[in-house]
Amino acid sequence: MAKKRVSRLGNAWAFVRYSAYQNFSGRALGFIGLAVAVFLGVVVFSLMSRSAARGAEQVYNYLIIPAVLLTFYPSAFAIQSDKDAEMIETLFGIPDHRYKVWLARLVTLLVIVAGILFLLAVFCRVGLTEFPLGTMVLQLMFPVLFLASLAFFLACLTGSGNSTAVILVVVLLLFWALAGTLKGSSWFLFHNPFAGVSQLQALIWKKITLSNRLYLTIGSIFLMMLALLRLQNRERYI
Repeated sequence: MAKKRVSRLGNAWAFVRYSAYQNFSGRALGFIGLAVAVFLGVVVFSLMSRSAARGAEQVYNYLIIPAVLLTFYPSAFAIQSDKDAEMIETLFGIPDHRYKVWLARLVTLLVIVAGILFLLAVFCRVGLTEFPLGTMVLQLMFPVLFLASLAFFLACLTGSGNSTAVILVVVLLLFWALAGTLKGSSWFLFHNPFAGVSQLQALIWKKITLSNRLYLTIGSIFLMMLALLRLQNRERYI
């Protein structure tokens, strides 16, 4: 019995390592380096500016940039990478388990991104200001989950990593362009729950944050379900 448990744990660990390799191999490593480099550059610039704010609100804005970059490539090229590695037909040949494979990769991606964001948050806490580490990482994971689900849906819709990347960039630019209009609403993807507001506005801001996180979670689940439904049509990918 003990040997079976050890064997299952070993298989699970091997599968996690394989999923991590599939998520963060090739150009994905470049995105990790780019994310860390951009983050360090922004933080160093902030430290050099005496007038720059150094509260939790600003830290969230710093961390959302690497969060997007870390999520971008692995989720956008989820299908394309398997096609290039000639693994897509093998995955479709596994009855009902192909969904588990891609879902496991998504979970692995989220865990790795959360771990990297936690390390970057520790750096911010040591070098910039005090803030709740766990809460900061948790709040960052809501837009990360939505972007990962959206990118995976687009990858299943187009079957091409490059097409997915282009569409995703357009979507992100639209959100940035509409930041002034959507910033105070529940529909803003980059909603900052740590934004400094007056005591009178604090309760309203908490309600907006709760609604925003709820919408992102529901949207993520919906997009993931649509993506899995698209995967039923294997002829589009093989």
